[in-house]
Amino acid sequence: MNHPDYFQTDHLKSGLRAKAVRGAGAVIFSQMFSVAGQLVGTMILARLLTPVDFGLLAMAMTFSLLFENLGFIGITEAIVQREDVDHGMITSLFWLNLLVSLSLTVVFMLLAPWIADFYGEPRVKGVAVGVALSIVACNLSTVHMGLLQRNMQFYETSLIAVASKWINMIVAIVLAWYGWGYWSLVAGAVAMTSSTAAGAWLFCSWRPGPPSLHRGIGPLIRFALHTYGNYLLSYGSKNFGNLLIGWHFGSQSLGYFKKAYDLFSLPATFLTTNLASVALSSLSRIADEPEKYRRTYLESISTLAFIGMPLSAVLTVAGRDIILFVLGPQWTKAGDIFTYLGMGIGVMLIYATNGWLHLSLGRADRWLRWGVVEFVVTFLLIGIGMFFGPEGVALSWTLSFYILLAPGLRYAGSPVDLRFSGILPVIWKFFVCALLAGLSSWLLLYATEPVSFVFSGLPVLIRIVTSGTLCCALYLLLVLILHQGVEPISRFIRILKDMVPVSLKK
Repeated sequence: MNHPDYFQTDHLKSGLRAKAVRGAGAVIFSQMFSVAGQLVGTMILARLLTPVDFGLLAMAMTFSLLFENLGFIGITEAIVQREDVDHGMITSLFWLNLLVSLSLTVVFMLLAPWIADFYGEPRVKGVAVGVALSIVACNLSTVHMGLLQRNMQFYETSLIAVASKWINMIVAIVLAWYGWGYWSLVAGAVAMTSSTAAGAWLFCSWRPGPPSLHRGIGPLIRFALHTYGNYLLSYGSKNFGNLLIGWHFGSQSLGYFKKAYDLFSLPATFLTTNLASVALSSLSRIADEPEKYRRTYLESISTLAFIGMPLSAVLTVAGRDIILFVLGPQWTKAGDIFTYLGMGIGVMLIYATNGWLHLSLGRADRWLRWGVVEFVVTFLLIGIGMFFGPEGVALSWTLSFYILLAPGLRYAGSPVDLRFSGILPVIWKFFVCALLAGLSSWLLLYATEPVSFVFSGLPVLIRIVTSGTLCCALYLLLVLILHQGVEPISRFIRILKDMVPVSLKK
């Protein structure tokens, strides 16, 4: 049975802001539950497995994610952004995507020996063959997730995401407990993509027709390829460090770096990657109203900056203690890496919204061109950082966001005359408040005697709570001073209230 409502979006324009805010609420609240599960699972797995086990999986997935996301990245966005899609187009996309993903699964299995030889680690061959199954499993959910996001059914997509991550953790923990080692991580990864596909088919009642090639599929494919092209460049720049660390320093150093990066990226996924689907759905509907579009975007990044900038300060100040608490003493080296990464998370969150602009305006081609610039800058910085070990790579990665922020947002916003000079006033005060709060907290807790002596002797969880509370309190005080009022705080509270589903307010 086909449901034409999946292809009509005019009804979404009425009360669009409320739908977008509630959608963001569904994503954020569900991700809070998901992140909690991931942290607990990580704490358990870090004590059942070794850095080498995580490093072996990272070696294989550095390559497999490229294959896994060919189709999932691009086609989903094309379905959401394009106004004029129908059952025939989506059917063609489904069968074409399935054929490509099956082919890529076979190709990646054949490449497994080469990947193992590249790292000089024979165990990677079996890991690569195992994670190859995730390629076809992931792409079975592509079209259905796109249709759910197109219709702003974010409660359903959020439930799917949360359930799949919990299934990943449960499978990995159970198998690790029984001594499966790194194979427990492989099984968890396959279980996550498979459960995502099952959930997408359960919640989206659309079903493909017989295989066919629709004449109107060309623009969708071009949009998808441009989007994936940017992902490919971005992925290459992000994982160039992983590749070099694994090749030059070995699986243990890569395990430290990858686990620190995974924990660092949790807030990024929490706030931008998952919110991107909400932003794309809502901004795409008003792309032909430039003034409203600019206002909506600026409101969004103001809230994002209010949250993200103090998060950067907290993660930097408490980074080593967070790693010690979550992963245990055997992961101490990852704490230094995590601290360097934490310095950039606030700016990274704002920079990541350039993708919202490009895709919602239907300019995936411009996003691809910008991806070349991003790749070159990040490639050069990480190449320099390699001379200083994994910590140098982390610092280079952070520095790249500061360099790319202004030109990236300016280029992305130019089709609707959105200039960085209009963006900067919205975010700079939050950045300054977070910077001052972080520096003050660090000086008080780590560089002032006898406070630092007493603080260092506290249990690690107490240190995290203390430094986090102090940093946030100073940040809010500085926000009140610089903004000369409570407007940023009261606006954030109003948004939180609007995120609550109507059914829960009654």
